[in-house]
Amino acid sequence: MTRVVFLLVPEVHLLDLAGPAQVFATAAGYGLGYRLDYVAEQEDIPTAQGLPVRAALSWPRLDPRDLLVVPGWRWRSGRGAGALTEATLRRVRAHHDAGGTVASICAGADALGSAGLLDGRRCTTHHEVQDELARRYPKAVVVRDVLFVVDGRVVTSAGIASGIDLALHLLAVRHGPAAAARVAREMVVYARRNGDERQASAMLRHRAHLSDSVHRVQDLIDTRYAERLALAGLAVEAGLSERTLTRRFTASTGLTPLRYQQELRLERAEHLISHGSTVESAARAVGFQDARMLRRLRAKA
Repeated sequence: MTRVVFLLVPEVHLLDLAGPAQVFATAAGYGLGYRLDYVAEQEDIPTAQGLPVRAALSWPRLDPRDLLVVPGWRWRSGRGAGALTEATLRRVRAHHDAGGTVASICAGADALGSAGLLDGRRCTTHHEVQDELARRYPKAVVVRDVLFVVDGRVVTSAGIASGIDLALHLLAVRHGPAAAARVAREMVVYARRNGDERQASAMLRHRAHLSDSVHRVQDLIDTRYAERLALAGLAVEAGLSERTLTRRFTASTGLTPLRYQQELRLERAEHLISHGSTVESAARAVGFQDARMLRRLRAKA
């Protein structure tokens, strides 16, 4: 069971909270093993939209597999994360120091900065907060005009609806692209990305098209990306000839079916390596016979 702990600040934005919470709650409904917790420094939390919410004062016990999320709040210049005590910021730092992942939506990045987690890291936040975040944390590298940024185990998003994109990306790297696609479809989310940042999951980068036959083939590759998949079998799944499938798949995604599968393998391998796996073991886990192909793909990325 993986805990997703949301740290709430007064005047929290409802969609900053509800968007990623819905992603992980939907994933839990599909048996992916998530439990959601909500903590704060006071029980009753006023939201920016006027609907009060209630959170626990005591924190659950966290381990490195768990995710700590700081949703954004109504930003006022100069306020920053002053609403959080140093004791709470120490908890945020401690989870990261213990090997856990910490994420923020919108102004929540300021809490990560106050906890010392943005120094020397790439990050992003809502476009109305970017300038002040850069001023407050000059050692941070603020990336503008992207939906989210992943720098190791610190993940930041632009805010509001982009928290959904961030959560879907985390699902894709933890459970594979098929799981994220299933949750996105359940939530009626149109998968899209802006910019050319590599942190966007391969599944979502190449799903912004309307070809049902290509989506069916992608569903199959997403689920079985670690297996050897013959083009002939994929063509049968699509109800197309091999030549027509290759042409239509490339027109829809910009990739051949093989290259799409390789991107999925590479993305999953990078996740495993970032969590301590060797290149050799990661290569085997994602379906490569040895590490040479993985090293070549990593060198090109």
